[in-house]
Amino acid sequence: MLALLYSGKVRDVFDAGDGLLLMVASDRISAFDHVFAEPVPDKGRVLTAMTAFWCGELADVAPNHLVSADPAALPPEAGEIGDLAGRAMLVRRAEMLPLECIVRGYLAGSAWKEYRAHGTMHGEPLPPGLLEASELPEPVFTPSTKAVTGHDENVSFAQARSLVGSDAAEEARRICLAAYRCAAGRARRCGIVIADTKLELGFIDDGLVICDEVLTPDSSRFWPAEAWRPGASPPSFDKQPVRDWAERSGWDKTSLPPPLPDDVVAATRQRYVRAYEQLTGSSFASWWGVREEEAS
Repeated sequence: MLALLYSGKVRDVFDAGDGLLLMVASDRISAFDHVFAEPVPDKGRVLTAMTAFWCGELADVAPNHLVSADPAALPPEAGEIGDLAGRAMLVRRAEMLPLECIVRGYLAGSAWKEYRAHGTMHGEPLPPGLLEASELPEPVFTPSTKAVTGHDENVSFAQARSLVGSDAAEEARRICLAAYRCAAGRARRCGIVIADTKLELGFIDDGLVICDEVLTPDSSRFWPAEAWRPGASPPSFDKQPVRDWAERSGWDKTSLPPPLPDDVVAATRQRYVRAYEQLTGSSFASWWGVREEEAS
C-alpha cells in the first residue's frame, strides 16, 4: 500500500517511491471553505484530463512534473487505493515554492474588490475607469502566500522576492506570465476567456517546473467568451451552481453544509465536462475511466 502523504479538499497525494508521487483527484467539491458530502461524478477525471492536456500544450513554455496519467503506468500498489483510472497522475516530487503564483488578465474577484475600494491591485495602481471584468492592459503576476490555516494573503512582488529570493521570484513570474499568455490565446480561439489562474511551481533538479493542477476549472476562472463584457462577471465554467445554490439555501456557511440537490450536482458536472471539451477539442468519453453513456 502506498503511504498517504497529504489529503486536501480535493486531492490525495501518495508516496510512489523513487522520487515520485501519486496525485489522485477526487470528486469532492468545496465552497466557502467547506467540503460537501455529495461528490460531483467524474470531476476528478476532468481535473486530471485538463492538467494532462495543458502540460502538453505548455511543454515549450516550461517543464512540468507530470510523468504519466496512463493507468497502466501507475505502481501496482495503487490498485489498493480504489478506482484511479483517469483521476491519478504519476509525478516527480518537487520542492514546492511557498507562493501561490496567480496571473490575472481581467479584473475579477478579490482584485476587483480592491480596485473598487482603492484603485489598486495587490497594492499597485491601475488605470482609472476600469469596470468589473475589464481586461487589464497587460496580464499581471499577483502572488500570494500559502496559508497553512485560514486564507492566503496577497503579497507584492517585492515581498515575494524577499520570501523566495530574487532569482526564483523573477523566474516564477516569467514562467507564469508565459504560460498564461499561451493558454489564454488558445482558450480565446476556443470561445473561452481565462480571466485568471493559479499555478503551483516547484524545484526539480535546481530548475523551476510547473506542478500540481494546471489551468483547471478549480484553479482558474473560465468565462464563455460570448457572455463576456466589462461591467459584470459572466458565469464561470466551474462550481458556480454550487455557490449560487449555497447562497440561496440559507446556509450560514459555518455549520456543516446541507445536502446538494441532484440537479445542482448534475449542472456542476456538466460545466466541468463542457470546459474540458471546449478547450481541448476532445471528447470526454475518450478519457480513461469515463463511461460513454455518462460522458456528456
